[in-house]
This record gives sequence, structure tokens and C-alpha cells, in this order.
Amino acid sequence: MQQIFNFIVRFKTGLTFLLLLFVALSLTIEAHSYHTSKWISSTNFISGSIYEWQAEVTDYIGLRSENNKLTKENTRLRNKLVNLQQSALNVADTLINKDTIYSSFPVKLIRNSYLKMDNYLLLNKGKKDGVKENMGVISSQGIVGIVEETTANYARVISILNGNISINAKLKKTNHFGSLTWNGRNPNLVALIDVPRSAKIQVGDTVVTGGNSLIFPENIPIGRIEDFQLNPNQGYYDINIKLFNDMTSLKNLYVIQFNRKEEASFLLEKQETDE
Repeated sequence: MQQIFNFIVRFKTGLTFLLLLFVALSLTIEAHSYHTSKWISSTNFISGSIYEWQAEVTDYIGLRSENNKLTKENTRLRNKLVNLQQSALNVADTLINKDTIYSSFPVKLIRNSYLKMDNYLLLNKGKKDGVKENMGVISSQGIVGIVEETTANYARVISILNGNISINAKLKKTNHFGSLTWNGRNPNLVALIDVPRSAKIQVGDTVVTGGNSLIFPENIPIGRIEDFQLNPNQGYYDINIKLFNDMTSLKNLYVIQFNRKEEASFLLEKQETDE
């Protein structure tokens, strides 16, 4: 306390000057509208900048939570869209297809390879999250691969950039079917083979999933025709497809579940046995 008193006594002149300066400025600002408006503008600018910075920090901190909300909403909307498409397509179809109901749930990619001949992905969810073998994996842009193996917490996915898988696909415009494969060269291009010469195709035509499997629903996007040529010896087209997905930059994905798979598989196996 004595030190504070000594400080005031020592600097009483300077402190008195600052006090009188503050009082004078306050009286001037209150007495003149011009000075008042300038003072308000200055304080508004400072406080506005502070609030803006505070809002940006708050928004940044809340990005993870907001991203999770958007992912859940996208999943809900995607499930509705896929099932509406299937319902519209299967009105006059068989019992198996009428009962086809798909659902999906979000996962994150934690490891990706795309430069090898046989590429795989690793997801951050596994058996305890409902991920099973032979489930399809897609992004918001199109197909990514098929679940090959799972543990409790992780799933390994065969990428579409893998020479060991072939995926049923079709030309969206003409409904001609083929098989989607990869030649191990360009991670942005895959091949569509076995499309008959009777198909009328053009560069830029869209290629989608064919739906002739229990893995992917029909009409999931794949890519567009980059170029093509007719194989005269076999009577089929060799078509290069530019993927909608950038397979070198994946993060948020979805696993697709066919909720009637066991029932449909049983009927298909019974049909094969009967034949």
C-alpha cells in the first residue's frame, strides 16, 4: 500500500495531466456531434473487428461438429434418393428386386493406394459398426470399391483401381451392359469392356452401375466415356471411362448395405441348384 502511495506522489503531475486530458476529451466528445460520431465509428470498428475474429474462431472450432451434422444429413438424403430410385425402377420387376432396400452409413478413409496394379483402401469402421464383406463403398461422386475384409474396427476395401475385380456397369443412355475393369495405368481412367457393337455410344456418355448384383444399387455414377474403339475380332467395344471420382483424393465415403441380401442370395442359390 505504501508503494502505491509513493508511486502516486512521485508521478502526481503526470497522473493529474492524464486525468484532466481524459475529462477534457470526454467533455469534447459529448459536446460536439462530429466528435461523438467519429468516436462511435472508431469504437464500432474496433469492437466489430473483435467480434468478427471471435466469430471466425468459434466457427473454426465448430467445424468438426458441423461437418458431422452435414455428413449425417447427406447420408439420410442419400438413403432416401437411392431407395426412391429403386422403387421407381422395380415397379414391374421380380420379387427379389421389389424387396431391394438399400441403406448407407458414413465412413472415413484412413489409407489409400492408387499407384499399384492392385490397390486397396482402409476405412475407420469395421464389424462392430456394421461393415461386412461384399458391401459397396461410394463417395458423393460415385463408386469407390467393395469391402473385402473386416476386423472389429477397420475394413479393407478392394479399390476399383484393382485388376482383381470386375463390376457390372452400363451405359446410362442405352442400358447396354458391360464389365468395369482397370488396366493399372491411369488412376483417373477405367475400362468398360464387353459392350456389344449394337450399342450406340458417344464420347461424353455417362456410365453408371448396372444393378445386376447384390452390392451396388442401379444407376450409381461411375464416369463419362473418354474414348472408345470397336474390337473387330470380338464384336465388342473397348471403352475408356474417365471417373467422376478423383481416386487420389478421397476422404468422406459411404458404405452401402443391401438389407435383403440374405433373402435374395438364398433365392438365387436355390435357382442355381434347380438349374
